[in-house]
Amino acid sequence: MKKYIIGIDIGGTKCAVLLGRTHGGVEDIITDKLRFETRVSRGWRAVTAELLDNVEELLKRNALSPEDILCAGISCGGPLDSRRGVILSPPNLPGWDCVPIVDMIEERFRFDSYLQNDANACALAEWRFGAGKGLRNMVFLTFGTGMGAGLILDGRLYSGSNDMAGEVGHMRIAEDGPVGYGKRGSFEGFCSGGGIGRLAQAMARKTIENGGSTLMCEDAEGIGRITAKIAAEAAENGDETAIEVYKICGEKLGEGLAIIADILDPQAIIIGSIFARSGQLLRDSMEKALHREALRQTAECKIIPAGLGEKIGDLASLVIALDAAANGGET
Repeated sequence: MKKYIIGIDIGGTKCAVLLGRTHGGVEDIITDKLRFETRVSRGWRAVTAELLDNVEELLKRNALSPEDILCAGISCGGPLDSRRGVILSPPNLPGWDCVPIVDMIEERFRFDSYLQNDANACALAEWRFGAGKGLRNMVFLTFGTGMGAGLILDGRLYSGSNDMAGEVGHMRIAEDGPVGYGKRGSFEGFCSGGGIGRLAQAMARKTIENGGSTLMCEDAEGIGRITAKIAAEAAENGDETAIEVYKICGEKLGEGLAIIADILDPQAIIIGSIFARSGQLLRDSMEKALHREALRQTAECKIIPAGLGEKIGDLASLVIALDAAANGGET
């Protein structure tokens, strides 16, 4: 029985290559890892060459050969084609057009490899090791740089006909509002780091123009530097404008959750990143909107912050491999 798996996490800023155990727990599944700066400007060939070299280095320094590896999991932002193992020009990886990452790994190392988008990978990780452990029907929401969902339905990952299931950030939940996913008033426009930052900037500008002040910036010149993190810190210190920003975001989050809950009827919706850090600023208005908009039965689904914290990125790629192995090579 092969005891090891490989995980590859491809991000716009950093990449990681991990060696893991096939039968590890959350604390000991990772046995070794290497990281490097992506530097997307050098092109996908240079980045993938470094990824493959890092896989080889991990094997070498752990006295392993490719024959010791059960399979590899690759986590990357979409769009992508998981069935063909091809990356299809994600926004955070410009120039990565039709990159056959799975074929590249399999040709060099001769072990099976599987590709999934990062939201699906994180859903699998939370389901296996985190807040979703033991559930059969759950939704994971990224709520970070963007807003995407990974769906676990009837105990299996569901990715749809074209790997586009869970693109909830594209839902329009208001006629007007911050732009996200190329659409004004979208779920991602209100509920993402960039969306919150843009809403905070607009509301800070209005406050200052009306003769008021805000902890988010000293004057009008500082408005463009306001981020979701700055807004959260100001709200936590009692700034009324920042509190209103997160109240609006929470309300729109609740409206989006109501749509998801009514359509999928999950046991739980698990939310990462910003919600895990700033849930106390969002929860009241979120729950009011959720219970106002959703059916009574579906509104009772649990809304839970992600449980894996900063470990989720590392675990996600390894869990792709574990899930594929458990399902006979299907992801």
